[in-house]
Formats: sequence, structure tokens, C-alpha cells
Amino acid sequence: MVEIPTKEQKYFIIDFDSTFTKVEAMDELGKISLQGNPKREDILREIHQVTELAMNGDISFSEALQRRVDLLKAHKDHLPELIAVLSGKVSDSFERNRDFLNEFADSILIISSGFREFIVPIVTALGIKPENVYANTFLFDDNGNIIGFDAENPLAKDKGKPELMRKLNLQGDVYVIGDGYTDYEIKEAGLANRFYAFTENVERGKVIANADHITPSLDEFLFVNKLPASLSYPKNRIKVLLLENIHPKAKELFQEQGFTVEMVKGALDEDELAERIRDVSVLGIRSKTQVTKKVLENANKLMCVGAFCIGTNQIDLKACQERGIVAFNAPYSNTRSVVELAIGEMIILMRQIVEKSNKMHRGEWDKSAIGSYEIRGKKLGLVGYGNIGTQLSVVAEALGMKVYYYDLVEKLALGNAQRCKTLHELLEICDVITLHTDGRKENANLIGAKEFERMKDGVIFLNLSRGHIVDVPALVNAVKSGKVAGAAVDVFPYEPKTNNEEFVNELRGLPNVLLTPHIGGSTEEAQENIANFVPGKLLDFINKGNTFGSVNFPNIQLPDLNDAHRMIHIHRNVPGILAQINSILANYQINIRGQYLNTREDVGYVITDIDKAYNKEVITELKNIPHTIKFRMLY
Repeated sequence: MVEIPTKEQKYFIIDFDSTFTKVEAMDELGKISLQGNPKREDILREIHQVTELAMNGDISFSEALQRRVDLLKAHKDHLPELIAVLSGKVSDSFERNRDFLNEFADSILIISSGFREFIVPIVTALGIKPENVYANTFLFDDNGNIIGFDAENPLAKDKGKPELMRKLNLQGDVYVIGDGYTDYEIKEAGLANRFYAFTENVERGKVIANADHITPSLDEFLFVNKLPASLSYPKNRIKVLLLENIHPKAKELFQEQGFTVEMVKGALDEDELAERIRDVSVLGIRSKTQVTKKVLENANKLMCVGAFCIGTNQIDLKACQERGIVAFNAPYSNTRSVVELAIGEMIILMRQIVEKSNKMHRGEWDKSAIGSYEIRGKKLGLVGYGNIGTQLSVVAEALGMKVYYYDLVEKLALGNAQRCKTLHELLEICDVITLHTDGRKENANLIGAKEFERMKDGVIFLNLSRGHIVDVPALVNAVKSGKVAGAAVDVFPYEPKTNNEEFVNELRGLPNVLLTPHIGGSTEEAQENIANFVPGKLLDFINKGNTFGSVNFPNIQLPDLNDAHRMIHIHRNVPGILAQINSILANYQINIRGQYLNTREDVGYVITDIDKAYNKEVITELKNIPHTIKFRMLY
């Protein structure tokens, strides 16, 4: 029994199934005990249905308990295997907060309608006292078969948890954490101050409707009650907004870590995004959404932006930097997809496949080699020799093309590729020209009437980079005049925001012109790669403070945070900030376990790992250092 406490005592009543563990133990026992039974799946389904009916309060608990025991056909020898399974299925937030469970062991009671035989080994491994576990007990026959339970135990009866609580007569504040209606009954009976519906593993509408507070994790419960926790901030309070039909894998990765995620299929215009960005901590976009200064002025909680694509010109990186918002992109994840599209389009255009296919659809048989060429032996000109350009260079050369490239930055040639000193030199000698430059403003109309005039007659032209770098009317004239024998364009100065908007462009209807709706990186493989890569960077920043790979912030790769608290200080890049930080820490006699500093242009980034024990007033002083942009704690 629990000792009689003082009135100031707080008690934490915690359920077991689907709260302390991710699963219902009786369901798991059924999977073990029914192995080899031809009706195993049907029986398991029935056991689960009975469990749900009881948890929602739709049938009496005593009836549900007896029905499940009868269906299980279990034996005491099955229990060790069950305990092993449950040990690996403790709820993540309970695993994270072992320190709380140990520190408050005297005040934590497990009250469950499950069974002590498997509950005690699980919860005591995390610091719960065995005498504070209240649960049912199995009855066994002489052969060890489970045939029932102690019917005199209050927890084997309807309204059993309130009855037990009355007998315990706890004097103090009582908080109940659980996922079932039987947990709410304690509060309903007036025996608890508050009931917290635990939704980390399962959500039951009837239970949520009666809760004082919905707690998606133990972290949330500890946070709202100002109790010691393993995380500085509950992840369910971090809102993630993903736009433009980003691959669902990204949502899955954020949700796995407990974040609240909202997905929008299309892009949002400036006013819409300015409204939706409020209270959002993580923003994920593709190429159409413009993250402008006006949008950022409304981003009261935004910590980071992820571009689920290569380009970042749609993001005001300078404005992000000024507000301490870190931006990431996916510079490599869709490279192969763009390269394959470019190769395919070169072949299609040089063989005039589209025109021949259109004739066939009209019933015309035009079996002719006139105007059809192999790409082998042709000169390929790459404008831009970055991640895509270099890989395209290698693949094209393997197909027998002679590769030339031009880039503002001198880069090492791969294979037999040759660097051109000027753009004009490349334009004059190549049979196929393909653009792979970035989207900076200086590249606007990089290819216009003068550039087309310098190209060979009958050139094949591709733009799979950015729409604004080509003067579209000049390209239209070049196609109509025959200067350009074939063109493939995947990007445009203006692109529809959704699939329902009409695509309007002067290139429509021109012969031997391939138009694609910005799908260079739109393959299942590329989108899944991006959906793994970008969230990884964003999560690394949120969880650890890592900025490695950021496009607008000092790049720092940090070690894991172990047995310490991490202070993250973002500030204007002016002299003396690090000295002020260390002076404040010294004044409070705080030991520095590790410190990391890097700067970039106008912003400085300092990470300081300190001992867990420290005076909380130091945080206020650090935040008040002149030129501070943002400050946060991680632990």
C-alpha cells in the first residue's frame, strides 16, 4: 500500500496497455498463444474488437475481460515470451523519460485492468515500484493453462478503477494518464483532479471528448505540469507545414518523431502563406511557393525552411538569415532523374519521335530517316557544371557524345569533358545545348536572341533548370526560323500553382518541341529520396542544432548531445558576442563541456554544451545580449 501523503503530495496514475506500452498486451498474448491455430487471425480480430469495445466503454469491462481470456487459450509458459515482446514496445516517450519515472517513483501508480504477471516486469525495469502496481491476476489450472482471473479484484469489475481509488484514499492532487474510458472513469467519479487522454499510440474519440487535456506523449504531460522532462519542448507542439504535394514519406518521418504535420497539395500565394505560416515551426516547399519577406514577417515561430528540390531562389534567404531561420535544400537527391530526362529528350528530339508519333495517330505512315540522327558523336554543351551537369556529362560521354561545358566557377572536368572559356564559345560549337544553371537573378534571360543567333543551325536546345533564364519569345522565334530544330522545356517563367490551372505559354503548338510540367525531378525514386534527405536535415537542426548543408547559415556539424544541455545562440555577426556569452556563463560558474562557433556574412552561430545543473536566470541574460537574433535550449 501507498504511504499516507501530505496534502501537497501529487500522484500520477498511469494506465499500462497502449499507454505505458504501444500495444494491448492481451492482443500480443493472443499472437503468441494462438500460433498454429487455423483460426488465429479470426480470433485475434475478435480479441481486438472486444478490447476496443471495452476501451470505448461500449460493453462492460468484466464481460470483455472474460471473453478475451476464453479466446486466448494461453498458458503460463507463454508469459516469458510476452514479457520479452512488451519490453521492446514500451512507449517512446516513457523510454525517454526514465529519469522522471525514477525520481517520482513514490508518486507513480500503475493502475491497469491488465495483469500483474506481465506488467510488473515491464514497469519495474523503468523504475516503477512493484508495490505501486495495481492490476488483475491470472488463475491457472493444474496444467498451467490460464483459465480466468481473480474475480474479487476490483479491477476485474465494471467501474473497478474508481473502486480501487476509493480504497487507496489518496490524499493530494491526482492526475490520470490513459487511453481508455476506464481511465476517465476515475476523474468522472471525482477521484482525480485532471484526466489526460494519452494519444501517442491510439486515439479513441469518446476518450478524447472527455479529457481535460489531450497529451500526445508523456513529454506533453510533463511540460504542461512543469515537471522534469528529457526534452526541452514537446515535439507535438512543433507544427510542420508541407506544401506542394511533397512525398508522404516526409510526413511520416516528422510524425514518427511526434511533430504535428499539416500537408497541402498545391502551392500557396503570398497572402495565403502569410496567414498559414503563423505558429508554424518547420516549413517544407517545392519550387512554386515563394517564401518572401512579407511571409517571414508573419512567421512568429518559424525555425527552418526545407526546399524539397534543388533550387532555393523561391526563398528570401537573406530575410531568413536576418530572422535566424535556417534553410536547407536537396542538392543531390533528384540529380539522376533530371539526367535521365535530359538524355531521353535529346534522343526523342534528334529522332523527331514526337512528330512521327503524331502522324501515326493521324493514320500517316512516314517511314523516313530524313532529319533523324544518333546522339553518338554529337557535341553536347552543358551550361552549368554542377551536380546535374557533371552527372549528365558522364552519362552522355558513355553514350558516345563529346562533352563541353561552361561554368562561372572553374571546376574539374570529369572524363574527357572540355571546359569552354566563354558561353559564346560553347554556343558556337555544340550540336545539343542543355541548361543546368542556378536560379539567381543575374541569370535572368541568360539565353536570349543574341545567344540563339550564335548557335549552330539545327541545334537541339534543352532547358531543365529555371524558367526565367531563357527569353521565351526569342526561343519561339528560333524554333519557327529553324535555328532550333528541336527543344525540350521543363521550366517556365510562370508556372500554374495547381494541376487545375491552365498552362499558358507561347511555346504551345510548335513542332518538335517537348513541353513538360516541371517534372525533371518528379520520379518516385527522386521524390522519396528528397523526402528522406530534407526532413533529415531539418530534424537534425531541430533536435541537435546541426546546420551542415544549410544554404544560408554557418555550417556546423555537431556531436550528439549526451548528458548535457545545449544552448543555441544566433546573433548578428559583430565582434565580442562569444566573449559576452562566456563571461555570463563564468559569472554563474557554469562549466562549458563543448563550444562551437561559426559565422557567415551577417550572422553568427554559437553552440555551447553545459552541465545539466545550472541557474535558469542565465537564459534571460543570454537572450538579452545585444545583437541576439534567437536563442533556444536543447536537452
